[in-house]
Amino acid sequence: MKTAPECSTGLPREGKAVSSDPAEAKIHRLPAPHWATVIATFFGIGRLHPGPGTWGSAATVLLWAALSQALRPLLRAPIAFGIAIAVIFIGIPAATLVSRASGIKDPPSVVIDEVAGQLIALIAAPLAWKSFLAAFILFRVFDIIKPPPMRQLEKLPEGTGIVLDDVAAGVCAFVVMQLFQHSGLLK
Repeated sequence: MKTAPECSTGLPREGKAVSSDPAEAKIHRLPAPHWATVIATFFGIGRLHPGPGTWGSAATVLLWAALSQALRPLLRAPIAFGIAIAVIFIGIPAATLVSRASGIKDPPSVVIDEVAGQLIALIAAPLAWKSFLAAFILFRVFDIIKPPPMRQLEKLPEGTGIVLDDVAAGVCAFVVMQLFQHSGLLK
């Protein structure tokens, strides 16, 4: 669950300073750079309600389903892996900037973490609606429940903590997906 604690500067969510000094009381947060907001919210999908994280995951599944149809089978897993790595590396700084600007440790509108985790869950998944649905459900369950040590990853600073707990949820979903595939439950 995403929370709204004070940020590291001591400012509450509303952007008002906690100080009796009139000069400090005028402190206002600067908005995040546009590129960071676009990336962190996955082109605005993070602004959908209810459940922006679920919307981010669903959009990722749909986009991957469409993209993977156009790829040769041997390229699908490496490309999914490569895209996931790229999303992680650009998502961490974007999430950091949006988090700082909002004063919220893990803003609900930041869904780039769900995009990264969901992509990991989809690596090597068969192109079938059952596989996509299984990867979606498994990732969302691991992301919501966050069994240890995933919960501890949230405590990492800024965008790193925002993104890496979902990466761990994606890895767990990937492992279960592989077990399902090798046991014959998914074809």
